[in-house]
Amino acid sequence: MEENKIPKAKRPRVAVRQQEPQIRVNNFNEVPFGYNEEEAVAEAERCIQCKNPTCILGCPVNINIKEFIRRIAVRDFKGAIDTIKNDNSLPAVCGRVCPQEEQCESTCVMLKTKNPINIGSLERFAADWEAANLKQEATVITKRLGRDGKLIKIAVAGAGPAGLTLAGDLVKMGYSPVVFEAMHIAGGVLVYGIPEFRLPKAIVQREVDYLQKIGVEFQLNVVIGKSYTIDDLKKQGFKAVFIGVGAGTPMFLGIPGENLKGVYSANEYLTRINAMKGYLFPEYDTPVRVGKKVAVVGAGNVAMDSARWSKRLPGVEESHIIYRRSDAEMPARKEEIERAHEEGVIFNLLTNPVEVLGDENGWVKGIKCIKMELGEPDSSGRRKPIPVPGSEFVIELDTIIPALGTKANKLLTSDVPGLKLTKWGNIEVDPETGATSIPGVYAGGDITTGSATVIAAMGAGRKSAKAIAKYLEELES
Repeated sequence: MEENKIPKAKRPRVAVRQQEPQIRVNNFNEVPFGYNEEEAVAEAERCIQCKNPTCILGCPVNINIKEFIRRIAVRDFKGAIDTIKNDNSLPAVCGRVCPQEEQCESTCVMLKTKNPINIGSLERFAADWEAANLKQEATVITKRLGRDGKLIKIAVAGAGPAGLTLAGDLVKMGYSPVVFEAMHIAGGVLVYGIPEFRLPKAIVQREVDYLQKIGVEFQLNVVIGKSYTIDDLKKQGFKAVFIGVGAGTPMFLGIPGENLKGVYSANEYLTRINAMKGYLFPEYDTPVRVGKKVAVVGAGNVAMDSARWSKRLPGVEESHIIYRRSDAEMPARKEEIERAHEEGVIFNLLTNPVEVLGDENGWVKGIKCIKMELGEPDSSGRRKPIPVPGSEFVIELDTIIPALGTKANKLLTSDVPGLKLTKWGNIEVDPETGATSIPGVYAGGDITTGSATVIAAMGAGRKSAKAIAKYLEELES
């Protein structure tokens, strides 16, 4: 039977071409190539255009998924990207790093056939098609003026996914957001945390350039909480403040030897490589000492990123994942786990570190671990790991990277009078608006939730943008 005569619901997903494992471990280029026009159209044609598109409900920023896919199917690629940008200012980013399998695709009606539409790859295609075929245009937006005749400015602390999304939404409403970023490049975790082979820096810069063209102002190398306080921003005339600084304080294992040389938090490890362009080796030297054997403790996406980076660094012979549960409980995306396996990362499962071992010069030489077995589920719903008595053993290593998540950095939160925090040190907010305990101050992303996803932070930014717009309208009325 010809492909176009097969019922849509029974057509298999169009596969995404990617670099072969033996090739990609020797470079830092993006792994998947993405769809070409014919592949994108073929995948979009699978969509049955259901009357009640539940996929939209699964998207934290509520993109009109049904419509943009319909546009791709009829080869209206410009219409597709315009549709996406009505709700999402960072489509090239989302198409690459969002966990669509847990969000929009998990609510696709075609999941019943085990072949949900590849929404993420289609979004990426639309964004990449725009970059390749259209000059990035900026719509001139009339700026709102306050009762005093001045621009209505909003201070945005942090140029990560939450702050960028909020700024993009507010500038489209006519407001004047100013984004303050502590680092020298805007993008936050998109630039400093995610590896080049998953999200190229040029892609993020392209999205930032678009925001600048439509009127978002960026001030780099400015640390809110140190360069300026929240009160300073209010005195400078900002009518509202959004805090989207992420959760930058890493968590550690809490075991003996963790202060030895050769132990990096995943946060530091990835930031060093990204900020100092280790991915451009040998043009730029690698800014970390890794040795021959590296182990990453944890099994989330950041752990996979760290282990897969290590496989690509010069001189590394072995890259390990150490995880105290089994593969069924690993929180990383399935495709990232699969790619790590393909690239030769060694998985040490049901294994828990108990001590970091060092040599006479204070450098890591190994890690002492104990075998685990799974008991009954704990509060997370995953089976609780239990140590197996007498099962200790040692893995010889040069570098150890705990990838256990992050918590709120106290630089900003500890010195803001009246700002309520949760028991974990995150900013307490209204989940529907992002409003904090201080009138006119909003927050969203990891600083309010702890480590979460890029798209969750973007969703928080969208909610706060709407809430801030409502607050400003009432303030200026």
